[in-house]
Amino acid sequence: MEPDTVQSDTVQWETHPVTPERFDDFADVINPNRRENHCWCLSHRCTAGEISELGQTRAEAMQALTRREPQGVVTYRDGVPVGWCSIGPRSHNTRLTRSKLIRPIDDLDVWSIICVVVRAGHRRQGVTAQMLTGALAYAAQQGAPAVEAYPVDPQGRMDLTMAFVGTRTMFERVGFEVVGTTEAVASKMPRLVMRRML
Repeated sequence: MEPDTVQSDTVQWETHPVTPERFDDFADVINPNRRENHCWCLSHRCTAGEISELGQTRAEAMQALTRREPQGVVTYRDGVPVGWCSIGPRSHNTRLTRSKLIRPIDDLDVWSIICVVVRAGHRRQGVTAQMLTGALAYAAQQGAPAVEAYPVDPQGRMDLTMAFVGTRTMFERVGFEVVGTTEAVASKMPRLVMRRML
C-alpha cells in the first residue's frame, strides 16, 4: 500500500499498516518499554486461549497476528511513530464478534476500530485526526464499505486507562456519525456505535 502522506505546514504525516517490518514502531507507541504484562492490544481482540495458541508471550502473539495481516495502522510525524489505530474487519476480531454488549446493528461487513493510542509526549498535537484519516484511507483501499468505532461521549476529561476507546468528538471530526448505542461501558459511560461510510 502507498503510505497516506500529508504535508501540514512543516510537518510530514504518514500512516502505514503494521506489517512485521513495522512491528517495533507499533510497540514504540503502545509499549515502549516492552513490558510483557503491559498492553499489546490483544485483550479486546482475542480470547485467552487464542493468545496462548499464537505465542508464548503476548508480544509473540501480536507478532503472529501481524504476520497473518495488518492489525491496524501506525501514524508517523516526521518519521517518528506517534499513533496506533487498531482497525480491521469486525469479522476477524473474535472478542468483538462474540460480544453480547457490542452487537452488530445490521449485516454490513464493517471494519471496526477497537483502540486508538497516541504516544506519550505527543498528545494534544493533532495526531488523532491524522491517524484516523490515515486509518480510513487504508480501510477504503482494502475495500471496506464502512468503518465503525465504539467510543464514549464524556462531559469532561475521562480516565486515561479507558481512553483507548476514543470519544464521540474525535470521531465526529473525521466524519463519523452516531448510528446506535451498545450495552458496553467505559469509565462508567455508555459506548456508542459510530459509523463512517466509505
